Amino acid sequence: MKNLLFVALMFLLPTTLLAQKPRGEEIESLKIAFFTQKLDLSPEEAKIFWPIYNDMQAEQNALRKERMQKMISFRKTTEIDNLTDAQVQSLITSEFDFKQKDLNLDKKYYNKLKSVLPIKIVGKFYRAQEGFKRELLNRFKGGQRQ
Repeated sequence: MKNLLFVALMFLLPTTLLAQKPRGEEIESLKIAFFTQKLDLSPEEAKIFWPIYNDMQAEQNALRKERMQKMISFRKTTEIDNLTDAQVQSLITSEFDFKQKDLNLDKKYYNKLKSVLPIKIVGKFYRAQEGFKRELLNRFKGGQRQ
């Protein structure tokens, strides 16, 4: 029973959270404003940063879309007990693969950013990403806008 709960939470929680988030354009506008303020980029740095950031976002979005497509069959399964052990294991290891791909993207774009921008700006970017997540959670806590 614990395994069932673990697997169900691992796959269904991200889907539930995604279904309750505000519109994508609204989040993206907030994110751009937040990063612009926190990074305080010079015009030259902005010309370098934003195209790299946009490429990173596009790759991350494609990876998330691929992940969601692979999870459709799991979401249609009403009871995990109806799956074979191999099917359950495949679903779990598939999730690990997506997490690794996401980590690989993070490393790829970290290396791109640090090769063309001062490391302190790169550090501010990663700090701003975490800050934005907290800001977004606070702003839309409980599905209510402040």
